[in-house]
Amino acid sequence: MNHGLPSVGFPAYAEADGLLGFGIDFPEIFRRAATFVDKIIKGAKPADLPFERASKFETVVNLKTATAIGIELPTSVLLRADQVIE
Repeated sequence: MNHGLPSVGFPAYAEADGLLGFGIDFPEIFRRAATFVDKIIKGAKPADLPFERASKFETVVNLKTATAIGIELPTSVLLRADQVIE
């Protein structure tokens, strides 16, 4: 925000004053990882477990930063965001 350039990063980036954040839902990934660990502890072979990709992504928009650098975001972007920081 110091240089007035719009930028995008992971969701935590927008929470730390970045303009936009987009990425995987880390808490969901950690919950899924716990399920795999449980299966391995109970005797499953890691090679037999299915490979999974992230299926939930989140978008965070920081309106405070947008206002500070003079950007007006379309309403459609704000409606699609999972979180809007004002």
